[in-house]
Amino acid sequence: MNIEVTSANNADYLWVVADRIRFLGGVPGSDLELLDIEVPPGSGTPPHVHESPELIYILEGELTLRQFDADLLPREIKAGTGTSAIVPSRVPHNYSNESAGPVRMLVMLAPSMIAFFRDIGSERRPEGAPDFARIGAAMARHGIETLSMAA
Repeated sequence: MNIEVTSANNADYLWVVADRIRFLGGVPGSDLELLDIEVPPGSGTPPHVHESPELIYILEGELTLRQFDADLLPREIKAGTGTSAIVPSRVPHNYSNESAGPVRMLVMLAPSMIAFFRDIGSERRPEGAPDFARIGAAMARHGIETLSMAA
């Protein structure tokens, strides 16, 4: 077995909505894969829940994380450069970049989430509004549930 080397410059990448996701590889003998994700200002995810736990490390910028309780009330956490956050399995959450600059983060996930990103990602930066029906169908296929937020 040889040492594999991947950098941000030679990693496979896809655009998932507005975020650029670089696939850095998996840890042999484990169920973990590492991503390098760039989140532009205004980008983020809807409130959701999934089986895969997440380990997030902020390389640059400030990411807003939210954890939702049983009543779907959010607890907001600001995660800046040099901060790590662990999102356990099945914890309702989302993230957003509410700052004026980009956020870049390393994220460790299970292959189920990697498969989701590969399913909905594209090699070219998307233009126009996201195809929410296609994204929703992919979420259902990969066991990701969107939280129904009351108005």
